[in-house]
Amino acid sequence: MSVETGFWGIGVLFLLLLLRVPVALALIAVSFGGVAWLLGVTPALGIMANTPYSFVASWTMSAVPMFLLMGFVAYHARLTEGLFTAAKALLWRVPGALAVSSVFACSGFAAVCGSSLATSASMGRIAIPEMVRAGYSPSVSAGAIAAGGTIGALIPPSILMILYGVFAETSITDVFLGGVTVGLLTALGYILVVFVIAVARPDLIPRGRLEGAQVPLSRALREVWPVAVLILLVFGGLFSGYFTATEAGAVGAGGAILCAALVGQLNREVMRKSLLETLSTTASLLIIGIGAMMFTRFLGITGLSGFIARTVGAADIGYVQLMVMVVIVYLLLGMVMEPFGAMLVTLPVFLPLLNAEGISLIWFGVLVVKLLEIGMITPPVGLNVFVIRNVAAEHVTTAQVFLGVAPFFLADLLVTALIIAFPGIVLALPGLW
Repeated sequence: MSVETGFWGIGVLFLLLLLRVPVALALIAVSFGGVAWLLGVTPALGIMANTPYSFVASWTMSAVPMFLLMGFVAYHARLTEGLFTAAKALLWRVPGALAVSSVFACSGFAAVCGSSLATSASMGRIAIPEMVRAGYSPSVSAGAIAAGGTIGALIPPSILMILYGVFAETSITDVFLGGVTVGLLTALGYILVVFVIAVARPDLIPRGRLEGAQVPLSRALREVWPVAVLILLVFGGLFSGYFTATEAGAVGAGGAILCAALVGQLNREVMRKSLLETLSTTASLLIIGIGAMMFTRFLGITGLSGFIARTVGAADIGYVQLMVMVVIVYLLLGMVMEPFGAMLVTLPVFLPLLNAEGISLIWFGVLVVKLLEIGMITPPVGLNVFVIRNVAAEHVTTAQVFLGVAPFFLADLLVTALIIAFPGIVLALPGLW
């Protein structure tokens, strides 16, 4: 074992990432080079030959393409477009009704998607033009959708949570259950932000009756029945224990295809786009996962993870100090890396430390996903911000979107503090299941 080599490996990895080398290639290169340095080329080739199969052949990983397919079919078949209309019909009397409806619609879309980028893109195309026409500030309109999109990775099914469950070797269903509470708490925080802006700054969010009041509620509900069916099908079966998270993905994908057919939106083009995007996204995630698994083995050979756990234990760092360190690390990484890479690069270091400290891996998984999603709206990368800028280019600039997400960022920090101070927020539902 060579702890020094482990530190050098981490340093080289971050240097490659700063040089904009793709995360997967950086992980694989550092892992192969480090093992070859310590044990020789033949063992390094053995790890490179065996790791891809052992990771990809995992039964649990089959949930990833299935949930992705469910989300892409729902998106391309336009099953989710009625969410915003239905939310308006229900909420048109409340202050900031359009922005509040956007947050509700993002939450509903999240339940059939699992991707914050897809949630932001879909809701941004529908909601931002209408909010701007109603006199809402373009900055606030874009900020509400960019922040609302982060709920996509918190409310199950969440691709980030599936990958976390695989790497942490913990129950994906329990992580899903913990994410439900945090996702709803996040949505509530965003709604409170909208209320405060609507009351304090009527120049940014005007008051008055909305066109949504003219939409019959019965018609609005008819437009969202496919989403309701999918949510009941997947969540009901998953959380009742009728089928596993992996089986839930297959049931959800089949249900989305059936619903698209029933509403007359299933055609060759919808299936072509859905399958191609599912394949390309799955391939990207799997290659990053393979690299992360190789990196985990490399750190195991060096003994670095155990060394860090022993050092922290000997230093007697308290719970609050440890959590502050974790929050800072993930917020900083979220500013410059996409969530999957940031999570998989750090888990090999953090998981042994958490095990040594006796911290719940279910709770930590939800916290990590929350922190990574905050990174989706923070500069300079802020992927959700740039997605919103692309889908609403005629209404907002990038600077306006970053300005608009600022108050929602403060709400995110408050939710994070509550999760850390009261772990029961995350663990209550898993404890009941």
